[in-house]
Amino acid sequence: MLGFNGGLVGKERLATSAALGCSGLWLPNEQSVAKRATKWPFGPTEVPNIGDAFLGGFFAGYISHTANGVATHALIVAPRATGASGTGYPVTTSYAIKTTNTITAGTTSTFDGRANTNAMITAGIALHPAAQFCVNLTIGGYTDWYLPAQLELDIAYFNLKPSSTNNNTSTGINSYSVPARASNYTAGAPPMTSVAAFNSTGSERFETSESWTSTESGGTNSIAFIPSSGQVFSPSKITGYRVRAFRRVPV
Repeated sequence: MLGFNGGLVGKERLATSAALGCSGLWLPNEQSVAKRATKWPFGPTEVPNIGDAFLGGFFAGYISHTANGVATHALIVAPRATGASGTGYPVTTSYAIKTTNTITAGTTSTFDGRANTNAMITAGIALHPAAQFCVNLTIGGYTDWYLPAQLELDIAYFNLKPSSTNNNTSTGINSYSVPARASNYTAGAPPMTSVAAFNSTGSERFETSESWTSTESGGTNSIAFIPSSGQVFSPSKITGYRVRAFRRVPV
């Protein structure tokens, strides 16, 4: 397993943690004992591997809400069987992002799907079928599932690409990924994932056609993502597409 840094480990790390308490006096990219005890099921210097079963779903990568390459949250993608819907998934219902082609305030974040989804809840969750599917889920005892934002789904794609199709070379820049990406994809990078459960025949793979994100792009349109190539586009909100729920935990 990989470490957060080259700092203290084991009893020495924990002793230092107890002395400092939970007042925020931590080195960059470390966690407090309280966070580890309640949310992070790994040791002081351990992190999960991409694709590991993790807190109700599967670890899909880190995101930096500060856009500086330092992880703020771990992203978790829901299981296919219970946390995804649309053609090709076990649950086959496709959902619109909204029942009407109108603006929903607070849904323009490209990196914070939780905030977008909360805005949809505030505006009336029944008006937002794709997000409603996510927020109604209870998986592994967790009820905080949401519809991912554009760059959250991009991070999962980069780490868990389900096919060997050429990437769309007009997308890929992501200042919120960890590490941050300053250039677009090449045709062959990223490649299809080496995580067996998420490759082209894997039991947890992303379906390769259109999936909704929670990121609004205009009054009548929102951003959809194609998990076979990384392409994004802006279809009508009332169009039915696939949905796959995410949740996140702070790091």
